[in-house]
Amino acid sequence: MSRIYNPSGGYRRLHSFNFATIIHLGTISFCKRYLPWKDDPLGKTFGQMIGASRSGKQNIIEGSERAKTSSETEIKLTDVAKASLTELQGDLEDYLVQKGSIPWSVRHPDHQALLSITLDEFEYSDDLLHDYWTYLMRQKAKFDPWLEDRDDIAAANALIVLIQRTTGLLGRQLAKLEGASIETGGIREKMTTARLEARAEPAAPPCPECGAAMKKRTSSRGPFWGCGAYPSCKGVRKIEGEEKTTP
Repeated sequence: MSRIYNPSGGYRRLHSFNFATIIHLGTISFCKRYLPWKDDPLGKTFGQMIGASRSGKQNIIEGSERAKTSSETEIKLTDVAKASLTELQGDLEDYLVQKGSIPWSVRHPDHQALLSITLDEFEYSDDLLHDYWTYLMRQKAKFDPWLEDRDDIAAANALIVLIQRTTGLLGRQLAKLEGASIETGGIREKMTTARLEARAEPAAPPCPECGAAMKKRTSSRGPFWGCGAYPSCKGVRKIEGEEKTTP
C-alpha cells in the first residue's frame, strides 16, 4: 500500500455511480421520446437535461480517479455530481407541472415499489467492461417497467425517485470522504510524513557478500538487513539495536 497516494478508482462498485448511470440512460430515452424538436426548437431543455444526467455520472468517475492525489478534488467533484442530479430533478418537476401533474407522494405505490428495488453487487472477471455493462443493463431492467414501458408521467416520476436515492447515497459518500480527509490529511501531509519517517530510518549498510545496498526486511524472527540483489545474493546483516525474537 502506498504511503502517499490515496485509494482511487473502483467507482463501478459504487451504487451511487450505478444509479447515476441508469438515470443517464433513462434520461436520454425520456428526452428522445417526450421532448420532440418542435416543442424544444433550440434544443435547450433536451440538451440541458441530458447534460445534467451525464454530469452526475461523469463527475463520480473523475472524482474517483482523481482521489489518488487529491481528496479535495474528489470531494468537490462528488458534490458537483450531486448538484447536477438535483438540477435534473428540477427539470423533471417542471415537466410534470407543465403536463398538469405533480410528483408522486412518498406513499404512492409506485414510489414505494421503486424504493424497494435493490442493486446487486458488481462482480467481475478479467473482462471488466463486458462484465460491467452486462451487469448494468441487468440492473436497469429492474426499473424499465417505469422508465421504458409506461407513459411519460411514470417515467418522469421514476427518474425523480432514482435521483433522490442517488443524491442520498452521494450525501453519505461526501460525509465519509470528509471524515477520511480529516483523519488522514492530504497528499502534501502524507509526503511530509513519509519523508520524516524515511529520514528516521537507519541508513542501509552495504552487503557483506557483494557490496550492494541492503534493504530492511522482516522475518518471523524480526527485522534484518537483506541484500538488495536478492535472490542473486543472499547476504544478510543484523540490525543493530533491535533484538531478534524467538518464534
